[in-house]
Amino acid sequence: MSLKVVIIGGGSSYTPEIIEGFIKRHRHFPVSTITLVDIEAGKEKLEIVGQFARRMIKKAGAPIELEWTLDRKEALMGADYVTTQIRVGGLSAREKDERIPLSHGVIGQETNGAGGIFKALRTIPVLMDMCHDIHTICPDAWLINFTNPAGIVTEALLKYSPHKKVIGVCNIPFNMKNSVAEMMNCAADDVQIEFVGMNHFVFGKRVWVKGEDMTSLILDKLIHQEADYSPANIVSLGWSKEFLQALGMLPNPYHQYYFQRDAVLEKDLQAFEENGTRAEVVRKVEKELFIQYKKEELNEKPKELENRGGAYYSDAACSLMESIYTNKGDIQTINTQNNGSIPDLPHDAVIEVNAVITRDGPQPLTVGPLPPSVKGIIQQMKAFEELVIRAARSGEYTHVYQAMVMNPLVQNEGVARQLVDELLEAHKEFLPQFN
Repeated sequence: MSLKVVIIGGGSSYTPEIIEGFIKRHRHFPVSTITLVDIEAGKEKLEIVGQFARRMIKKAGAPIELEWTLDRKEALMGADYVTTQIRVGGLSAREKDERIPLSHGVIGQETNGAGGIFKALRTIPVLMDMCHDIHTICPDAWLINFTNPAGIVTEALLKYSPHKKVIGVCNIPFNMKNSVAEMMNCAADDVQIEFVGMNHFVFGKRVWVKGEDMTSLILDKLIHQEADYSPANIVSLGWSKEFLQALGMLPNPYHQYYFQRDAVLEKDLQAFEENGTRAEVVRKVEKELFIQYKKEELNEKPKELENRGGAYYSDAACSLMESIYTNKGDIQTINTQNNGSIPDLPHDAVIEVNAVITRDGPQPLTVGPLPPSVKGIIQQMKAFEELVIRAARSGEYTHVYQAMVMNPLVQNEGVARQLVDELLEAHKEFLPQFN
């Protein structure tokens, strides 16, 4: 039986991560064909990554045929799974998403705040077009979306595209789980976290280690700063005793943008002065990675890829595909429609939640009412996300402005207007719906 996976954005520096994931799981997830797809602007990188991935597969001795193409529709023929890891506008667009907000005294981050809004505006129409192709060419395929902002994009696709076999994934829950395992000196499989919230705004409600509730102990370790569970792309500032005790849950690394906003802005402005935007740092990391990828003697994922911020990416994406394929029925943390899991949020809202993974897709576990300490802000974040999706689809200036001014990292009517005007102009090439 043939099993085909298509990776859209195959020229990404992340691709060796997911190739490694397929190799490790080949016994239970016997992929026979992997097709990498990219656009003309990514042709050179696609060739480099493709050749490197072939060397990885050859070294592992895995019976996987790997190919690459710029023809997306041709690639989708016969696909069983499709993954997306695209960045519309490339790193230059990310640099604008970060640089322009910082120039107005607002945190510049590619998935949160003003930058996240415009990344979504550029990305949603492109992913919608992809979903139309998938629904026409390979309607039984599962789309595993890793493209940020993952929660917003996944909600837009599930609500408004014809293709409903869509699941969003993120490495942050994996990062939190593995970090707890390091704290407790145990295997990651011994840790279970009950998550509540949405992508990049999810909380660890309860934590079990080997079936025993260890939430209080984990929080105590965080209070005493015995551990840091931030990914490579986010520098942790630590959390105060008062905040963690009042919250009573595990925050995720992205929460510092909201609950330590001034300190993060000060740190980002300093980093900007010293090293430029995160996009410029990533550009340097990627340059070095692709120098390595070109080396014909390199046939395994280099350790330097960890500096890119994609740790546990392959675990999140590949474990999900394996569990769907094998009808495993295990519990994973994914982005899918609420369907009553959290009664305080709309039924069709996309949340980040633990779900039982079957061949029919994810079955979200009931979380129950939102904890009072975070109920208001989670509802506000979900309403904000809905405004972003509406703006991406309508191309209306007023809708973008509404989303911007209601974003918790902006919430200033004058600054919001300036950000919308400058970012619309900066990204007009990739925002045809606004032209």
